[in-house]
Amino acid sequence: MLDIFGIIAANILSLPGFLGLGLGMMTRIPILGILLGALVGLAETIVFAKFDFAAVEPLELGIALVVGALAGGLGTLIRRYGATV
Repeated sequence: MLDIFGIIAANILSLPGFLGLGLGMMTRIPILGILLGALVGLAETIVFAKFDFAAVEPLELGIALVVGALAGGLGTLIRRYGATV
């Protein structure tokens, strides 16, 4: 259980979290922000596995995709509704 929490926290504080949020803030289209965040999560997992698809952990890949998508969606919401306050 601690391993799963560690993977989630590492992805939030790593590229899928920060870069996904930043890329999500670059667009006002929610689907595009979510896709960009998920793409960052996919790229981060593959790059850290040294482009060896056999070394990619499915759980880690799934968590990176979800965290990246959530961060991208949050970035889009910040862009859309943060400007109206």
